[in-house]
Amino acid sequence: MSKSRIMYVFTVLVFLCAFGLYPHCVSAANSEGPVTVASKIDTEGALLGQMIVLMLRDSGFKVKDKTEFGPTDLIRKAIINGEIDIYPEYTGNGGFFFSNTDPAAWKDARKGYETVRKLDFEANRIVWLKPAPANNTWAIAVRKDLSGGKDIKTLEDLARYAQGGGTVKLAGSEEFVSRPDALPAFEKAYGFHFSKKQLLVLSGGNTAQTEKAAADETDGVNFAMAYGTDGSLAALGLLVLEDTKGVQPVYEPAPIVRETVLKKYPRIQNILEPVFSSLDLETLQTLNASIAVEGQMASAVAEKYLRSKGFLH
Repeated sequence: MSKSRIMYVFTVLVFLCAFGLYPHCVSAANSEGPVTVASKIDTEGALLGQMIVLMLRDSGFKVKDKTEFGPTDLIRKAIINGEIDIYPEYTGNGGFFFSNTDPAAWKDARKGYETVRKLDFEANRIVWLKPAPANNTWAIAVRKDLSGGKDIKTLEDLARYAQGGGTVKLAGSEEFVSRPDALPAFEKAYGFHFSKKQLLVLSGGNTAQTEKAAADETDGVNFAMAYGTDGSLAALGLLVLEDTKGVQPVYEPAPIVRETVLKKYPRIQNILEPVFSSLDLETLQTLNASIAVEGQMASAVAEKYLRSKGFLH
């Protein structure tokens, strides 16, 4: 390559790096940051958090890894207070974060994203990057043997079964059983109510635990809190009950980042958005299964996927 050609390529790369258009540039100091990355403590939270960690490190950032930080309320406070800089959140949680909004907006993927992006920026200067096209909504799963034996395939069937005196014990997180938009929303819409004796409340929000409790019939559990993208459901012999009344919002995962951090490092957006755009429902179910069913580490699953798609170099 001629000297003039080398100088041309160098100039183009400098220009692209300066404007954040080339995701693998490294600063003059060979690193940027540190950027503190966190996630919730469930399987998918760990997976997505590790993807963010790996992508930023691969792009030259110093990263403080605080993945599996805690449940929604703790991690939310942490990013608002500046304790963490970025983590994966779900669009449907906007209806929980911001009261007095139109409930219908959260049941439409595009409207939900646009609404939470606007409200969170105005209130907290938090920027929502583009979400993955996968709906990880709250759900209730039932043991398949019970589903087949009692014809329980929808939440309306569950209501009929419970009201008829059927044995019900559900495993869920504290967040699931107490948040107005989770189990209480199902109970209100479908007309059933579970007493404390009918609940096994587990710490954290990991559906791998709740689903295993149902699969193993721990303390008589036969129903479990689940998420739409869980990969372990089929392997554990569980069936997600259909939400025939459309109670739940759309929960698409997206990286959210403090505005001050994104302004300082604008190329973060170009680094992460292509990754999340590649994560459809089937992909997330498969990746989550590798962790929850096969027992692989979230970091290893994340790295293998990112390399297979050419995101890591």
